Amino acid sequence: MSEPTLSLRGVVRTYKTDAGALEVLKGVDLDLHPGEIVGLIGPSGSGKSSLLHAAGLLERPNGGQVFIGGRDCTALNERGRTRTRLGTIGFVYQFHHLLPEFTALENVAMPAMIAGRPADEARDRAEALLASFGLAERVHHQPAQLSGGEQQRVAIARALTNQPRLLLADEPTGNLDPDTAAVVFQSLYDQAREQGVAALIATHNLELARYMDRVFALKDGHLEKRGG
Repeated sequence: MSEPTLSLRGVVRTYKTDAGALEVLKGVDLDLHPGEIVGLIGPSGSGKSSLLHAAGLLERPNGGQVFIGGRDCTALNERGRTRTRLGTIGFVYQFHHLLPEFTALENVAMPAMIAGRPADEARDRAEALLASFGLAERVHHQPAQLSGGEQQRVAIARALTNQPRLLLADEPTGNLDPDTAAVVFQSLYDQAREQGVAALIATHNLELARYMDRVFALKDGHLEKRGG
């Protein structure tokens, strides 16, 4: 089997509260391989977002290690973490976080331009991605002119702009009605498969979770494999 895109080893995440320390991740281990789509389920407050933030180098764990592409990223400084996120990781959230004053094309092209790609190359990549999501006719529309499902597909396209090895999605369909959620999830699934991206998707939607390669429940700070 290929080297894991993401490896978590003994990851611990603790938060300070008025009642004392709250340990939401208690030594989490996980390997995620190229092209694999893994679901993460659990009730609100179970630590799904904390796990994604640790895996995506947005938060430092209180213990354990985070490996991306075989590289231990745990002790990277902020500049190193930022460079790794920009070049290796794509993020999708429940709310699209598109910049309202820019078109769909400009929103999707922006990460590539930030990474130093030529503007023409970035726009070409963005246009091709948007077309692959069925949005070829919407590239010059601003977010307010798009439906909720279209906005979220633009957000997923933006996450894939820099051809990341790892895609982290936190309730990416949680703000959509069931029919639209199914369309958006199918778009995400197809693109992740086509591009060989390793994807970790937190969701409340058990119907969508059935289509993933593996599903883990986060319970009492630990991962429990579900099904299969």
